[in-house]
Amino acid sequence: MTVEQVPHEATHWSTRLMAKYAGITTWQVRQIWEAADLKPHRIQTFKISNDPQFAEKVIDVVGLYMNPPDNAIVLSVDEKTQIQALDRTQPMLPLKPGLPERRTHDYVRNGTTSLYAAFNILTGEVIGRVTERHRAKEFLEFMRQVERSTPKDLDLHVILDNSSTHKTEDVKKWLAKHPRIILHFTPTSASWLNAVEGWFAQLERRALYRGTFSSVKELKDEIQRFIKVHNVSLSKPFKWTKTAKSIIEAVQRARESAKVNGSN
Repeated sequence: MTVEQVPHEATHWSTRLMAKYAGITTWQVRQIWEAADLKPHRIQTFKISNDPQFAEKVIDVVGLYMNPPDNAIVLSVDEKTQIQALDRTQPMLPLKPGLPERRTHDYVRNGTTSLYAAFNILTGEVIGRVTERHRAKEFLEFMRQVERSTPKDLDLHVILDNSSTHKTEDVKKWLAKHPRIILHFTPTSASWLNAVEGWFAQLERRALYRGTFSSVKELKDEIQRFIKVHNVSLSKPFKWTKTAKSIIEAVQRARESAKVNGSN
């Protein structure tokens, strides 16, 4: 489940409409919303997984998070696709006393790149590979990199989603030759169960959102820089707190609620 901001104009419109309907001022409407802890500028989006093996997969993945096996590394793997190299049409105006950093609302698109990342839940360190595309070929090249980068005497438990690029014949043949690598698939529509998504959010917030990139090369360099900085000074063990049972029960309640609301 994700939280999004309603556009600023829509918030003002709803405030004015409520004030007009109730015969009070917009200031009073805002005070009432604040007192009742109502936040109409925020909405939540969700999609309930219909994976028939939802419970089994949740138990498997959460078990790896909360009780990692001995003599093994647990990696959360995913790809962040279509990362755009965006440059503003005019130079940014720097932060000043009393003024925030300012930049133009429009920008120039200078191409895209993709990133494969493997997040080590025990250390928080990341193995990354920047690619032009995100096909099965690139995934397999990344897995070869992961295999080379980790101690050969440890098993690798890899948590990843159900993308078809993760299940091709070439991938299966390669895995058969590397039995220490065991794949664990998350349920469909359950990206929130993949720990690397939290690291992607850090990358977006700390390196990409405020960045300006005049070329794809600049974007790639910044991604690689962030990975190095993260591994040296920002990485920390991943802690998962929700039990598999609580997740399964919550999803079941959501399914039942959706059925009730759908029948109304």
